[in-house]
Amino acid sequence: MVRRHAKRAKKKYHGSRSWGAGNIKNRRGKGSKGGKGFGGGQKNKWLHMIVHEPDHYGVPGFSPVQSQVHKMPTLNLGQIGEMAGRGKLKKQGEKFTFDFKGKVLGAGRLAHPIVITADAFSAGAQEKIKNAGGEARTRGAGAAENTKSAGGEAKAKGA
Repeated sequence: MVRRHAKRAKKKYHGSRSWGAGNIKNRRGKGSKGGKGFGGGQKNKWLHMIVHEPDHYGVPGFSPVQSQVHKMPTLNLGQIGEMAGRGKLKKQGEKFTFDFKGKVLGAGRLAHPIVITADAFSAGAQEKIKNAGGEARTRGAGAAENTKSAGGEAKAKGA
């Protein structure tokens, strides 16, 4: 007779001495666990620890010093130029206007005159904005600190 189904696995261990555990000495007592709790977590249970308990090691609630430093968001001039080319920036007169809370970097090029207001500018970005016919404006109380000539004049008059 033809068998239509695959041979099924044996489900019961009748007549078996070790019930699938190999040698009869295996699974004998608590020593076969490899330690109690997280014992052996850095030795024989290391793979289990890094896969199933990744947050077990380390100090909770603390972060490295590098992640505590405030990082200002940045944007390149090329990205601003692309937005102006697509017509996504407001236009006042002949110049586009753009407001950004962060630092504008000088990568890329500008094809349109744009008035950009931001927290900070790199030296290359300021030069490229002026060459394109636009303006680089720093916002808030930090504007006087960022401008070297304004601080120099104030010291010269006070002295």
